[in-house]
Amino acid sequence: MSTDRKILIADDDASIRLVLSQSFTRLGYQVRATGNATTLLKWVSDGEGDIVVTDVMMPDENVFDVLPRIRKDRPKLPIIVMSAQNTLLTAVNAADAGAFEYIAKPFDLDDMTAAVKRALAKPADNEAAKAQARAVRDERLPMIGRSGPMQEVYRTVARLVGADLTVLLLGESGTGKELVARNLHELGRRRDGKFVVINLAATPRERVETELFGRGEGDPGKLIEADGGTLFLDEIGDMPLDAQTRLLRVIDGTEAAINPKTGRRPNVRIIAATNRDLRALIREGLFREDLFFRLNVAPVRLPPLRERAEDIPDLARSFLLRAIREGLPAKTIDQTALDRLMSHDWPGNVRELENLIRRICALYGEDMITARIVERELADHSAQQPGQEGPVTLSGLVERYLQSYFASQADGVPPIGLYDRVLEEVEAPLIRLTLAATRGNQVRAAEILGLNRNTLRKKITDLGVESMRPKR
Repeated sequence: MSTDRKILIADDDASIRLVLSQSFTRLGYQVRATGNATTLLKWVSDGEGDIVVTDVMMPDENVFDVLPRIRKDRPKLPIIVMSAQNTLLTAVNAADAGAFEYIAKPFDLDDMTAAVKRALAKPADNEAAKAQARAVRDERLPMIGRSGPMQEVYRTVARLVGADLTVLLLGESGTGKELVARNLHELGRRRDGKFVVINLAATPRERVETELFGRGEGDPGKLIEADGGTLFLDEIGDMPLDAQTRLLRVIDGTEAAINPKTGRRPNVRIIAATNRDLRALIREGLFREDLFFRLNVAPVRLPPLRERAEDIPDLARSFLLRAIREGLPAKTIDQTALDRLMSHDWPGNVRELENLIRRICALYGEDMITARIVERELADHSAQQPGQEGPVTLSGLVERYLQSYFASQADGVPPIGLYDRVLEEVEAPLIRLTLAATRGNQVRAAEILGLNRNTLRKKITDLGVESMRPKR
């Protein structure tokens, strides 16, 4: 392939300049490479180049200070930013500055060349790129992790902060779904409005509609409270069907809810999150398919900690600093302890890791956290993992589930109402499978369960399993 397109490369690392120059030259592009921002600016102002590929940290200037000047002189010139400072704020800064793409170091050459081809095929729209991420700047990192899976999360969030799309966050408990939702709000155009949270797993089913839509004057509900801001619906898979119907009407604009302060319908961005398989719930008749499609406009998958173990050292050190701010004794952590943390599977994900670090800071007198200390804290959990010797019992499975659930909660303490929620989790599949075994015969199912028939009927209705019928 031969082309007259010219690529301008700026990176203070000579080896990266060489690798990129050789790669692009083999593809038929013309290439100029420099190790400083001043030369890059001169080339751009002289009209050279059809695309810029640049590192963030240059010897003479930070490229985020240079990009506005490039955009002013040549607003249509596409710019690809690369950086080893792989944080969410780097990705958001790149989008806010009008970069066509942000690529984390170390990068895959195929990803880089594909990004260049996309940029040259369709020049970047500066205003559209800026609109992707109007953000408040903060010195603290909103999310931590340099791994590949987290880079994908950063890129996706950076593209969504400036939009007003409905977002569905998918991931296991403790992966940071609420943190991502807060960042989408605080870095986005609705940051001056409220960020309102309702945890549907922790809210009794009979109170969900009241929480959302209020009780009338004096109690407008979460929907009205979030007017002008963001409504975060955590664990949307636990929402009762009747509340799902009203939420669908809110999204469709047919719900009659009016903000008494404005006299208008509430203007709310909805971000939902779940650790459950919504498509499976749809098949079981427990989740509305039309609501799923309304929520699944911009899905974001949060990786479990076991898929990004390389982030554990950074996370652990961050949690140690946080523990000091909370008044816990200052500690450091050695490499043997970090290695042991990285080898653990973390069923409670990031929240479990944070709780473990906080617990060690509080309970151990040693200034240095070693592998011995970590091993001691993990021992009880490891003894309960699947694959242990002995028969698998329902009690054992429930205990393992609850251990993971407790570990995934802030401070290790679940929301109120845990007893009823756990019973409901067990009752629903028990009744559903019993009805399937009896081919829908409620009299026979009641006998097997040892329940009064009227009691069974009420539970079928309360648990939302009335539509369940065995496949014939």
